Amino acid sequence: MSRAKKSLEEHREKVGACIRILEDLYGVPKAEEFDPVDLLVMTILSQNTSDTNSHRAFAKLKSSYSDYQELLCAPEREIAEKIRAGGLAEIKAQRIKAALHKINEDTGSISLSFLADLGKGKAAEYLISLPGVGLKTASVVLLFAFGMPFMPVDTHVYRVSRRLGLVPEDASVKRAQEILEEITPPDKYLSLHLNLINHGRRICRARNPRHEECALRFICCFYLRGTSLK
Repeated sequence: MSRAKKSLEEHREKVGACIRILEDLYGVPKAEEFDPVDLLVMTILSQNTSDTNSHRAFAKLKSSYSDYQELLCAPEREIAEKIRAGGLAEIKAQRIKAALHKINEDTGSISLSFLADLGKGKAAEYLISLPGVGLKTASVVLLFAFGMPFMPVDTHVYRVSRRLGLVPEDASVKRAQEILEEITPPDKYLSLHLNLINHGRRICRARNPRHEECALRFICCFYLRGTSLK
């Protein structure tokens, strides 16, 4: 067996152990049903803010307009006021309206249901073509709304996976996603994604990680080296 193949198998074994330990801790997450456009808007609102604030902003947005066509007709400054709780209101209002406008222009309605008929690559390519949508947002929408095999990498997943040694310290977010998708069983993408986020918030925090409470510490490169990667 070549060194590269052996390393790949070792990483697959390690990620398997991580999945089992995290599922024992936090359970096996179940996918909720999301409208794809709702999820797209929610994910844009979640950028650079807390879940609490983004959820408040989304709830206000949904209660203020009867549908996305009405929202599309609203002035950006009005939309920004509705989502003020989510932070960066002007930027997010512009991105949301621009994305909805392009979807409407491309398909004749504000719906992303057509993505279900596209392959993984084409679906991601379309979403990334929308204003303000990057790989992480596209991956979230396609995983959670369509069940497509993507492993979104947010700040928690990125930090924890590097600390564990699942991906190299110097890997970009894009490369980290590619590696995690290669070593993780596709039917466990959702579980690992959500449980790494949960673990990153509770235990493997950016500052002052709770090493002694961490069930992963004995397979964590940075705990074993006595270091803490941010």
